[in-house]
Parts: sequence; C-alpha cells; structure tokens
Amino acid sequence: MATWTHLALHVINVEHSMRFYHDYCGLEPCMRRRDGSGVVWLTEGGQAERGGLLLVLIPGGQGQLHSAEDYSHLGFALASKAAVDEVAERGRSEGCLLWEPREEPWPVGYYCGLRDPDGYAVEFSHGQPGLGELSSPWTEA
Repeated sequence: MATWTHLALHVINVEHSMRFYHDYCGLEPCMRRRDGSGVVWLTEGGQAERGGLLLVLIPGGQGQLHSAEDYSHLGFALASKAAVDEVAERGRSEGCLLWEPREEPWPVGYYCGLRDPDGYAVEFSHGQPGLGELSSPWTEA
C-alpha cells in the first residue's frame, strides 16, 4: 500500500513561494537540498517527522495559467468562517484573491481562494470534512 508523502510544485522564485506558504498557510521549511538545486521541503511546524504531508518547492517553474473553470487547488482548513474572511481580506489587499468567500453545500463548506506567487490556486475553508469524518471505503457527497 502506498503512503502519500508530498506534493511538488515548480515555482518561479522559491523564496517568494516559501514566504506565501509560511504567511498564509503556516508552512515552514524542514529541509533544503544541499546540492545547490534550491529545492525546499515545507511542512506544518517545520517538523517532517510528525508524519504530515510535505510541500516541495522546486525552482525553475514558469508560472500557472488557469481558466475560470479550473478548480485545481491546494486546500487548507481554517478554524472558523471569520478566519476564512480574514484570509480573503488580506488576499484582496495584496492582490491575490481568486475566489471571494462563499458558502456551498456539504462537503464544500465556507471557503475562499488565493493565487500563490506562481498562479497556483490555494483554497482556505471551514466546514469541510476531514479524513476522520468520511466513511470508509467510499463516501458519496
């Protein structure tokens, strides 16, 4: 059985992307390749040994262009609707708000979306089910 360990994104500027994912998502670097490639691993709390999913940033990306109908994204849960609104307001003021806050039926909940420095969509939600809340092996939403 495979275990999901990471998601890797090509980015234009690793430092800009690290700052975005730290400031908005609380991700911190836990490892940087020593071979000069500039590849960085990020995780919650900067502690990879906690077993969380890693976000790997690889320099040399070209940026992402998405159509309005493209809902490809990275998803992050927040503690409240107010927290979603705060992220949206900050994103609006910094020019990276993609989706205004909105409420959708379960399992989507309340969410907004931002564009990271490379154009990747990042969703911030409240009220979406976590893995422990989904029945196994399959849940119809």
